[in-house]
Amino acid sequence: MSKHMKRLASPRVWSIPKKSHVWTVKQAPGPHPIERSVPLLIMVRDMLGYCDTAREGRKIIGERKILIDGRYVTDYKMPVGFMDVMSIPKAKENFRALLDTKGKIRPIRITKDRAKWKLVRIENITTIKGGKMQLNLHDGRNILFDKGKFKTGDVLKIELPSQKILDYYPLAEGNVAMIIGGKHSGQIGTIENYVVIRGPKPNVVEFKEGFSTLREHVFVVGKKSPEITVPEVSIV
Repeated sequence: MSKHMKRLASPRVWSIPKKSHVWTVKQAPGPHPIERSVPLLIMVRDMLGYCDTAREGRKIIGERKILIDGRYVTDYKMPVGFMDVMSIPKAKENFRALLDTKGKIRPIRITKDRAKWKLVRIENITTIKGGKMQLNLHDGRNILFDKGKFKTGDVLKIELPSQKILDYYPLAEGNVAMIIGGKHSGQIGTIENYVVIRGPKPNVVEFKEGFSTLREHVFVVGKKSPEITVPEVSIV
């Protein structure tokens, strides 16, 4: 497996110029897939402009000046994905990684209070030894709980870094969701109907705004209004 990546081959979610240089950093394996995340170095250097070169960026990250989801990170190749919270204590700034309407990952400036939590989607639920249930979340986290009302596709609001569940938003009619894939990527819509298809085809979610998309592309972000700061309002 190659340890390098050419800029021309980088995923479209990375907001970097393709032809300014030949090479770019290749992210390490982590909780997010490469098509829905960016390496921490690119976030620090290219998107936020905290440095001009890769050497400066590696030094900033290596000196434990950046937190991801409330924990210090020293790996400059670590993938920063959808809904991750990045904090820079010395600069007194906090950001949440979201998608814009072009499907690109963007760091959205948020307040210190909002940086204390994040939204995570339940990808599946498994039963483990002892009869407990395990929630497997979109960012690689696992949370144990006794039998409850959570279902696959629901979204939890968790405290960082303790993972305490603060609230939850079911995949249900009337709730607000962000589209994270397909031609409507980055758009916010209100769920009108969740269509369960009996067969090999994936389930579909219909929106009051007049479009529909696959269930896997739907990420609930609130009940009546978005809990997050929408990228179109506050793009860095």
